Amino acid sequence: MGSKKEIVRAIGYVRVSTGGQVESGAGLDAQRDALMTEAVRRGWDLTIVADEGLSGGTLKRPALMEALARLDRGDADVLMASKLDRVSRSVTDFAELLERATEKKWRLVLLDLGVDTSTPAGEFVANTIANSAQYERRLTGQRTREALAAKKATGVRLGRPSGLSTETIARIVQEHRAGASLRKIGAGLEADGVLTGRGGTKWHASAVKAVLESQDAAVLAR
Repeated sequence: MGSKKEIVRAIGYVRVSTGGQVESGAGLDAQRDALMTEAVRRGWDLTIVADEGLSGGTLKRPALMEALARLDRGDADVLMASKLDRVSRSVTDFAELLERATEKKWRLVLLDLGVDTSTPAGEFVANTIANSAQYERRLTGQRTREALAAKKATGVRLGRPSGLSTETIARIVQEHRAGASLRKIGAGLEADGVLTGRGGTKWHASAVKAVLESQDAAVLAR
């Protein structure tokens, strides 16, 4: 008789930023359905946990932190999510998550990107995502610094939306270039918990417009 096949214990993680986020697979029900379908296909034992109304800008979310603790203890084998941005919107956090999974010997599976860190191909995809995103962010920062230094050298008085990171400014520029309205861009920033340059939580269209008209935005739009 052959040995009994060990059942893989998976934790499915689902998240939405605010109420009403139920379209394009971002809703909790759609995420749960995708995870359950995949778990059944693989024959995994699945437990689903959820963070509702929380941004993906940090890993410090109650359900996710508890799931990671269980994985680190060996009480589960796999962390599953339907999309990368449900787990993290931060390149740094994603890279740290990959390192943690490797160190603690658990797997990370992301359905939208075909990431499965238990396989060489899946691990390669995961690391490529983290590395390429980090590289692009560094290039963007370098281009901004060089352009602003050149302006400063010519005597131009420099200014920028106070307190905003290059990543946030680049996001606003990219979404506006893709055709998003000022109001829609602001709503997305609010949903993800991004603070304004003055530390507020409300993104008015005028605040988004001010960012787009800043010198940093002009540099990134080139």
